[in-house]
Amino acid sequence: MLDRITASLPSLAPAEQRVARLVLADPRAFASRPVRELAELAHVSKPTVVRFCRSMGYDGLADFKLKLAGSVSEGVPFIHRSVDADDKTSDVLVKVVDNSVAAFLAYRNAASTTALEAASSAIVATWQAGKRIEFYGVGNSGIVAQDGQHKFFRLGVTSLATSDGHMQVMSATMLGAGDCAIVISNSGRTRDLMDATDIAKRNGATTITITASGSPLARAANIHLAADHPEGYDRYSPMVSRLLHLLILDVLATSVALRIGEPLQPVLQQMKDNLHAKRYT
Repeated sequence: MLDRITASLPSLAPAEQRVARLVLADPRAFASRPVRELAELAHVSKPTVVRFCRSMGYDGLADFKLKLAGSVSEGVPFIHRSVDADDKTSDVLVKVVDNSVAAFLAYRNAASTTALEAASSAIVATWQAGKRIEFYGVGNSGIVAQDGQHKFFRLGVTSLATSDGHMQVMSATMLGAGDCAIVISNSGRTRDLMDATDIAKRNGATTITITASGSPLARAANIHLAADHPEGYDRYSPMVSRLLHLLILDVLATSVALRIGEPLQPVLQQMKDNLHAKRYT
């Protein structure tokens, strides 16, 4: 949308050009300000602001601002730009946050609810059968695996998390039918994780992978939850992928809690009471 406005600049009247440049300078601010302020900032009349919006193919200012807000949210500024050495703190803040938001929105729009339902059902079935649930990951993904264990443990769903490759292979060897392994990796090419996934699957365990589409790890799983965040050398790329994986685990944990339903309530209440009793006042 912003590219289209830029391309249209030469064909606009001078007053409308001032409105267009106001949009391009700060799309978020334009989308949130009333027509009076926009007209004052662009040094034009209020009808000129509306006329510009209509010249771009929209019904009026309200329609233009609505589409602009959606465009800014889904195609976030800075998403294709790395942090530069001369960036101010304000630039870094916007770039890092917008990159994360864009990753979340891209996942929301592309996520397979079928895969999420299958993964949630598999975890609940494992819990109901009293079988083992394990989380595997290395590096940043190892931190996510530990957080995944914590999320599910708070639901009364006992699980294990390991971030050491040798431990993962040994642990996967002891899994069997009815057990569940949740394997997390940004690239989906980590050798130890691929080996552990393959072993767990051959032993009859359900394997759920949170990783990039088309990766070796994705192809090795029973259930694949696509987490597509571009790899690169950006300074904050690992953090964004970790946040995306945590988001997916939040969706899973919430779905599992809803599926367990009523039996979960006394466990959660007892946990809350015990924690409250231990808390210093």
